[in-house]
Amino acid sequence: MFNAIRKMFRPRPSAPLPAVPAGTRYYVIGDIHGRLDLYAALIEAIDVDDASRPESESHVILLGDLVDRGPESAGVIARTKAWQAERSVRVLAGNHEEMFLNSFKKPEILRHFLKHGGRETVLSYGLSRKQFNAMNLDELFALMPQLIPQADIDYMKDFEEMIIAGDYLFVHAGIDPAVPLDQQKRADMLWIRDRFLDHEGALDKVVVHGHTIFDKVMDCGNRIGIDTGAFRSGVLTALVLEDDQRRVLQASQIDGGPIEVFQGERA
Repeated sequence: MFNAIRKMFRPRPSAPLPAVPAGTRYYVIGDIHGRLDLYAALIEAIDVDDASRPESESHVILLGDLVDRGPESAGVIARTKAWQAERSVRVLAGNHEEMFLNSFKKPEILRHFLKHGGRETVLSYGLSRKQFNAMNLDELFALMPQLIPQADIDYMKDFEEMIIAGDYLFVHAGIDPAVPLDQQKRADMLWIRDRFLDHEGALDKVVVHGHTIFDKVMDCGNRIGIDTGAFRSGVLTALVLEDDQRRVLQASQIDGGPIEVFQGERA
């Protein structure tokens, strides 16, 4: 009887922590939004960090929204292509890439794109503010295919929607908690907010996402939000995953000062 009672009150073994596959290391970068300066600093920090650690199969994942709002979207695209020539870098589609690609279809879609950060993207491809201000919407729409290289358009069309690594799922905005992973809709993965953010129960994987801005890395157990609003806060975040451990690297520029890189040992 006493043995049975002891068993009842014996501490239960804790559940294993979520992990990426053994022998791998993942650097997951939140929404860049044209902040090439922060992105370049974070690239350097990641390359240094990776080289200083035990040898591992390392991967970089960008969570989408490379473009819009910040001043150097074209430069972010070019730097990402160059980085992919040096190491494993995979890119997820964000809702701002989708708006950018759709802006070539109709002038009214272009108008919507311009209102949500697209103006800065268009300027980053070499159009001056004076030229931009002198154009009406139809003139700009006609110019877009000549202004934006087809290679960049095709490149963005190939961005992925979802990546899985061990116990983690990487996606731009989130997932529909009521739908199996293999039945998720693109619209949800790029645009969802409340139905995903308000869900408190377990998910099939720990979802690492961007899209929704937080002041700091938001670890809710079932999901981790790492969009720290680089275009307005000056803070670009990378979540580092290795085995069952998490770290954070951040490139930060506050009030126009120098860019600094910070590291935390736990997300």
